[in-house]
Amino acid sequence: MRYGLSMASAGAYGDARTLGELAHLAEESGWDGVFLEDYIIHWGEDHSTYDPWIALAAMALRTERITLGITVTPLSRRRPWKLAREALTLDHLSHGRFVLGVGIGNGSDTDFVDFGEVTVTKQRAGMVDEALDIIAGLWSGEPFSYQGEHYQIQDVTFLPKPVQQPRIPIWVGGGYPLPGPLERAARWDGSCMYKFTGGGPWQDMTPEDIRSLRAFVDERRGPATPFEITVGGRERGEDWEQDRAHIAAVAEAGATWWGEHIVPGDLDVMRATIARGPLRAN
Repeated sequence: MRYGLSMASAGAYGDARTLGELAHLAEESGWDGVFLEDYIIHWGEDHSTYDPWIALAAMALRTERITLGITVTPLSRRRPWKLAREALTLDHLSHGRFVLGVGIGNGSDTDFVDFGEVTVTKQRAGMVDEALDIIAGLWSGEPFSYQGEHYQIQDVTFLPKPVQQPRIPIWVGGGYPLPGPLERAARWDGSCMYKFTGGGPWQDMTPEDIRSLRAFVDERRGPATPFEITVGGRERGEDWEQDRAHIAAVAEAGATWWGEHIVPGDLDVMRATIARGPLRAN
């Protein structure tokens, strides 16, 4: 099990310089990765929002070991070739430490509704599937063409190739166990899905959820194929031993990453939360 921090490039201390400092602190404090959310306008009380891709560049320059990533970017509101170039650049800047997390996005979010983006779920899902095919094709470094319903490309070659081969890892988010995200995740390199509650309160993924997810993926692609499963994504609870026991249980079930969310707010509190290090399973 590896341990990552989930943070927002938002709030009073969400700028790239500060996030670079916090990523350095995370590396020094024993964390294995830092992952940023991707919003145009953040949902928190403080709507100050900074671009996570620029922040990740600063984080790459302040770290040497930890994994860096986006979990997740709403791919249906991004141009796939532009995102492919951004991810490729971060892969090189970090010397092969970048992970691309993607999802279809929430069509009711401000980032979609207020900017005239596509809000129909089926259409957004189709755009994401095409975009992922395009991104992987461009990363091949070979001449690439694509004719889809939503996107078309004519004989384009993207260079340089990624540092990571056969490609930059792609993790897929979405609500578990909804069939769309499940099928999409199984086609790529990992899952960063959350437990779907239909608008109800947050629930952790259970060990049984993880076993079912792992079995689904193994059936689609074979058990010998590497596949990351990241779970968590919330703040640490008051009962650390209870959290530690849960982490151990989901690790045994097949999860490979535990994510702990750091709420944007007081900078000293954020530093202290990061500096205490991950809550490793016994």
